[in-house]
This record gives sequence, C-alpha cells and structure tokens, in this order.
Amino acid sequence: MSTIEKALAKQKKAAQDNKSNIEAQDISLKESNDATSAEIPHQIKDTQTALKSSTSTKTSRANKEAIILNGEHLTERGFIFSANSAHHIQEEFRHIKRKLINNAFGAAAKTLKHSNLIMVSSSNPNEGKTFISINLALSIALEQDKTVLLVDADVLRPSIHRELEFESKQGLLEYLLDEVPSLSDVIYNTSIDNLKLIPAGKPHHLTNELLASAKMASLAEELAQRYPDRIVIFDCPPILGVTETPVLSSLVGQAVVVVEESKTKLDSVKKAVAQLNEDIAVGFVMNKTIRSKKDEYGYYGYGYGKKS
Repeated sequence: MSTIEKALAKQKKAAQDNKSNIEAQDISLKESNDATSAEIPHQIKDTQTALKSSTSTKTSRANKEAIILNGEHLTERGFIFSANSAHHIQEEFRHIKRKLINNAFGAAAKTLKHSNLIMVSSSNPNEGKTFISINLALSIALEQDKTVLLVDADVLRPSIHRELEFESKQGLLEYLLDEVPSLSDVIYNTSIDNLKLIPAGKPHHLTNELLASAKMASLAEELAQRYPDRIVIFDCPPILGVTETPVLSSLVGQAVVVVEESKTKLDSVKKAVAQLNEDIAVGFVMNKTIRSKKDEYGYYGYGYGKKS
C-alpha cells in the first residue's frame, strides 16, 4: 500500500470514529433527556401532593367553626358568663383564681414545673369537678391580660361539651392518636375572646396508655411553653379508682381537688392527694355548700399549699 493510500485510509478511519462518538453522545443526551422527562412528572406530582396537603390543612382549619356559648343558659345554671352572673359566685372564683394565677406567674412559678398547667379533679365522681373547671376557666377568661385553655381530659366520661351545650368534636384523643395533622386542629375558639377549648374527642379503649404516652408529655410541654400568658385547665377524671389522674399529675404544676361538703370523707381526700405528684402545689375547693334556702347549690372555701 502506497503512502497516499495509507493516508486516505487513516483519514477515513478518523471520520468513522468521529461519527461513532457523535452518535454515542446523541444516545447519551437522549437517555439523559428521557430520565429528566421521567423525573419531571414525579416532581410535579410530589409538589401537587404537598400543595394539596397544605391546602387541605388550611381548609380544615378555616372550616373549624368557633364554639358559640349560650350565655343566658350558662348564667341560669350558675356559670360565670358576664357581669350579670351571681355576685357571690364571681367573688368566690376571684379568690380562687387569684391564688392560681399568682402561683402560675409569681414567685412560686420558679419552684413549680409547668406552673401554668392546672388539673382539676376530685376524690370520687359527682363532686362537681367539671362545674369548678368550667367556672375557673370562665373567671380567668375575664382577666384583661390572660388567656385560658380548657381541656377535657376526662376521656372516659367527657362532659364539658354537654355542660357548655355544643356537639362533640375531634379533640384530645384524636391528637394523641395522630388522627389530626397538628394540635391547632383540636383547639377551638369560643364566643368568649380569651377562652379556648380542647374537647375530649371520641372514646378509645387505650385511654390509659394514651394519657401516659410520650406524646401526652410533649403536649403538656408545648402547652406550658407556647403562650407565656396562658393558663391551661385540665378537667381530669376522679383520682380514686383510676390510673389516668395520678399520671396526669406528673405533667402539671398545680392541682385543685374538689371536695363535696358533708359527703366527701377526709380519709378519701387524704388517699387521693397521696396519689398525686408530690412536687405539685395542691389546693382544695369546698363544693355544694348550703348557703341558704334560696341558694342551696354553691361552693365556698379554698385552701392551698405545696405537698410536702
């Protein structure tokens, strides 16, 4: 083969190699484009899912109507709703709430964990703990610089929705079961500006476990820290015969024990208080005291002191 032929063959081979490289690049570019095209629908789908979830959450919150309280009915039944409520009721709860507020935000707050979280309970059922819980919340809501959150933690026998006359709604148990996206989904505004509610929610067979769960402890921590000017009142089950209330006492800073006059035995009160967390402050409200023939259903008296 002559020198000229060798040069031509070499040039031909170089041209073929160059063509092969260009085809390979085209194939690589096509594969890359195909991959990118395949990713784009997934990215769009993921974005649409996220937007849909966000929109759903916002819509859910927007559709969550405030709880309207019937002031006339509440006043007739002895609840503090306005300046027209019975004077002696307002005065008695002023004394009670003042002690609680002072311990929540005053000097005692330094010695109490979660001092603004208050549980209300009784030794036995039917001593009026829910009545006291609601009136405490209503009285504190009248404060100019405080807000109050009332939580129905008596998940075995919830009654706040019945006493305040609103339909049962998603609440504490749905949150603990992760059936709602966030805590704000179960905190309801009311027709009283400074009062918010968390209902008990639907009954569940694992109430003991849920109230003793890490999520319940995290909830208490969040409620204690989220709003520094807020009092949180937990209407809890009676202490004796159940395990939930002693567990809840480890999450709060204060406890109010309701005692029914001429019915609750002193021994029962001692046994009940002995089951509570020893580091919390405990107060007592004497309920259903006989004042007069005109007013035979009232409450009077409040003692307070840290357990030792």
